[in-house]
Amino acid sequence: MTFLNQKYQDLTPYTPGEQVNEGEFIKLNTNESPYPPAPSVESAVAEVSQSLNRYSNITVEAVAKPLAQHLGVKQEQLFLGNGSDEVLSYIFQGFTEEGIAFPDVTYGFYQVYSALYKVDSTVVPLNNDFTLELKEYDALAGTVIFANPNAPTGIYLSQAEICAFLERHPDRLVVVDEAYIDFSGASMVTLIEKYQNLFVVGTFSKSRQLAGARLGFGVGNTDLIADMNRLRFSLNPYNINSLTQAAGGAVLQEQEYVDQKIQETIQVREWSKQALTKLGFEQTDSQGNFLFAKHPQITGEKLFEALREKKILVRWFNQPRTKDYLRITVGTQEQMEQLVKVLSTILEEVKA
Repeated sequence: MTFLNQKYQDLTPYTPGEQVNEGEFIKLNTNESPYPPAPSVESAVAEVSQSLNRYSNITVEAVAKPLAQHLGVKQEQLFLGNGSDEVLSYIFQGFTEEGIAFPDVTYGFYQVYSALYKVDSTVVPLNNDFTLELKEYDALAGTVIFANPNAPTGIYLSQAEICAFLERHPDRLVVVDEAYIDFSGASMVTLIEKYQNLFVVGTFSKSRQLAGARLGFGVGNTDLIADMNRLRFSLNPYNINSLTQAAGGAVLQEQEYVDQKIQETIQVREWSKQALTKLGFEQTDSQGNFLFAKHPQITGEKLFEALREKKILVRWFNQPRTKDYLRITVGTQEQMEQLVKVLSTILEEVKA
């Protein structure tokens, strides 16, 4: 017997990356930072834990004020969410009346939210090399959303290409999901004032080491943000708990630490690209904190399983266009050296 509403009977939920005991596995499957949060985060969270008998601050001032300053925007141009996933959910729920379009190879939640909120969605294939052509969206109607850099490919789309599309379609909302932008090129946040139809989504999960805290944000024109907050206050005004607010506020005072870890991740990423190339892997030019690679001598599924047997977790997407690729989170230098060593062993076994 089921009591679930009939309209949700065929809903296929998002499949998150496997969570395991990190003492047993090298965990390179969920694009988390391999580094701990900034030093002051723990003490900030401990301090606020003494007041958990009170509801959290609905203005999220501890995060909103320093984040607005860091991004160079006004607080009324900023929306805070329980992870960027919640920010995205409000977009799909409230800003897709004329439909939404997104790439075929991208963040899986776009498809899930389309189904959940019964949105008329158009899936647009990426090019054969996984690059995104915004001109393919010109003839469509409604909202456009894409990740930049894209996930799982890691490919970055230039500001110029995005701006050209925004100018061609000033009456269409364009959502740029920048979960990985800190490891890549220029952010679209700097152009919020110029384009009223632009909405940029960000997260504290990747470059700020707060995946477990669940803190995301969106930046857009003040009317759009007001409408987002109307939805939030109609569902969950206390969406950012006090511990997360304390952690977010603290990490925004630790930009030197954050920048250092970003640079370390980029350096390890580039080293890892070269190491995989020497092993014969084919890769995209990922600009995220992960790699997207395949090897001509072994299928993605077999390589995924072989790595898991060796206690290394990566992500394998069993989809037609990506079934031979693995998405590999960039870990520490030591972790990536161990990955390369294990991959060398596996490939030698394949050749034998």
